[in-house]
Amino acid sequence: MVNVGKFMTDIALALHIPIGWAIKNNVFKQFCGGETIAECAQATKVLDSFKIGTILDLSVEGKESESEFDKAAIEIQETLHTANGNTNIPFSVFKVTGIARFGLLEKVNAKESLSTEENAEWQRVKNRVNNICNLSFETGTPVFIDAEDSWIQDAIDNLADAMMATYNKEKALIYNTIQLYRHDRLSFLKSSHAKAKAENYKLGLKLVRGAYMEKERQRASSMGYHDPIQPTKEATDRDFNLALEYCTDHIADISICAGTHNEESSLYLVELMSKKGIDPNDKHIYFAQLMGMSDHISFNLSNAGYKVAKYVPYGPIREVIPYLIRRARENTSVKGQTGRELGLIEREMKRRKM
Repeated sequence: MVNVGKFMTDIALALHIPIGWAIKNNVFKQFCGGETIAECAQATKVLDSFKIGTILDLSVEGKESESEFDKAAIEIQETLHTANGNTNIPFSVFKVTGIARFGLLEKVNAKESLSTEENAEWQRVKNRVNNICNLSFETGTPVFIDAEDSWIQDAIDNLADAMMATYNKEKALIYNTIQLYRHDRLSFLKSSHAKAKAENYKLGLKLVRGAYMEKERQRASSMGYHDPIQPTKEATDRDFNLALEYCTDHIADISICAGTHNEESSLYLVELMSKKGIDPNDKHIYFAQLMGMSDHISFNLSNAGYKVAKYVPYGPIREVIPYLIRRARENTSVKGQTGRELGLIEREMKRRKM
């Protein structure tokens, strides 16, 4: 169904066929908070009541024009204004590709020479990023800079480092994201920590496994370079847990958000916190899951007193379709995640009937 649905959706988008009606009350409702920030407030009332935070995530992708990038940057700043003073919204988030042309990021990442026009374009990108991060500093609401494809990630990392060096002098407000399904990211984490200590700023990190494995492997194979992805899932799990261990060993210097749907890693972080005497409510550690996924992890952690937030994607239905397709594929490919969660729901319903 996922494969056929993607095929049909691509055709509908190409032919400008209205498809919002077919998506809004199923996959969109499951994984998105709404089309606007205001609609997200209605969708997250249950999260609020269980002390689970909302991370407003403008999930619009694939734009190319400067006007669209400026519009997206303004909308991201609006999520920070909405979060200001609202304890139910502990973070904001953005993707650099939401406010910058992918081809430009590729050239910057490859350290290719930029034309005069491209240098001006790159300066506008840096200005957008700085405006968002400066507003994070002014409002006191931390912001995540999401990780993306490996062939543009160095450019994103450099932007994130510059923003952390500017705005994280007293506490972590700007967070970079580390995808531990890459075999080089544990060493990158440690070098990022060393850099932060040397330059006297606090390191903010969101730790995730990763979301682009198939695309990464295919590109590496077709272009003949070394695959950046771990050789096995077990290697990814190992590095993710080693990253948790390293960060909790240096919790005075590093603030983390553990973005994971993995029960074992969530439990491991709980055990590390207990072993090292870190309070469940410690301001340096958050757990996070996506809306519509792993509610059993989110609600149980919150119930036990840990800081938890849900990513709540939003945006016009047609524009969040790439995100929805990734979520649908993820739910069918990660060892039957949908089946596991449905099984948990069924067992709970039977238990309540007893």
